[in-house]
Amino acid sequence: MRTSSHPRSEVEEPGRPAALRWTGAGSGGHSFWLLRRRRRPHPLGPRHRPSRVPGGPGVKPIILAFETSCDETAVAVVRGTEALSNVLSSQVDLHARFGGVVPEVAARAHVEAIRSLTHRALYEAGVHPDDLDGVAATSGPGLVGALLVGHSFAKATAWSRHLPFVGVDHMEGHLMAPRLQFEEFRPPAVVLLASGGHSQIVHVRDWGEYETLGQTIDDAAGEAFDKLARVMGLGFPGGPAIDKASDGGDPNAVRFPRALPDRPFHFSFSGLKTAVVTYIEKARESGDLPSLADMAASVQEAIVDVLVDKTFAAVDETGAWIVGGGGGVLANRRLRHRFA
Repeated sequence: MRTSSHPRSEVEEPGRPAALRWTGAGSGGHSFWLLRRRRRPHPLGPRHRPSRVPGGPGVKPIILAFETSCDETAVAVVRGTEALSNVLSSQVDLHARFGGVVPEVAARAHVEAIRSLTHRALYEAGVHPDDLDGVAATSGPGLVGALLVGHSFAKATAWSRHLPFVGVDHMEGHLMAPRLQFEEFRPPAVVLLASGGHSQIVHVRDWGEYETLGQTIDDAAGEAFDKLARVMGLGFPGGPAIDKASDGGDPNAVRFPRALPDRPFHFSFSGLKTAVVTYIEKARESGDLPSLADMAASVQEAIVDVLVDKTFAAVDETGAWIVGGGGGVLANRRLRHRFA
């Protein structure tokens, strides 16, 4: 079985359950069905529709949102810029033995998880399906089969309930994520997008008005973490594995190259893998191989350095006062520390 050409590191922190199971009211037989017009009792009890007119002044629309672009099924209920619920099923354990994401396996897992997650998201949000104002789903980029599951389920849900549907660009979703957590996040801003498939620096001039200042010319940051973790004999996904292995290590033990110093907003990580492989081979021959913690910390620092330095170079260039970040690589503890 072939794995995806770009394994990813867009994975939540270690220790999160591998899969979510429906445990609320109605488990074993869901309390209502989104695709059936005949209403069933909501697990929260009788529905109390707020006295509001969709689209009226001061109204914050309630949106049911789906994300299935790769190896995680996520469903959220969002009111305005507030996430009322956000539930996720991770497929990390399914793909770990392959050393990367298998597209066919990912798509099937999305099919199995999406319905129960939808019920759980609505239940945790305290929202009845009749109170939804719209449905949204990631439309790309991502794995085609995986995207199709969430996109189709979302469109069918919207159609069956006579709701508007919006397809959302994957990277724009990452870009807007800080807004759900920080009210202060607003344009103009510089945002670092770093995931298993993409690495970009974006200037947010205004809502919906973006300028890509730079991006990777080869591997993405998350892909680099995955490849380098494999070189060092660590597990998949590589980002969390290197992060954990770096505990107690010296980030200055080995000075690996930082690519593209003359292109201030662009990234390149393919040469880093070559440099690490070459260093390990020579160090083994000479019997001078550093500890795993030192190697992991040094590799991590080489990636984090360029992400941080180029992001702040963009801040200097644009004069923006707000800096944001999105994508799974932003879960890296060293990166978060450097940005703090």
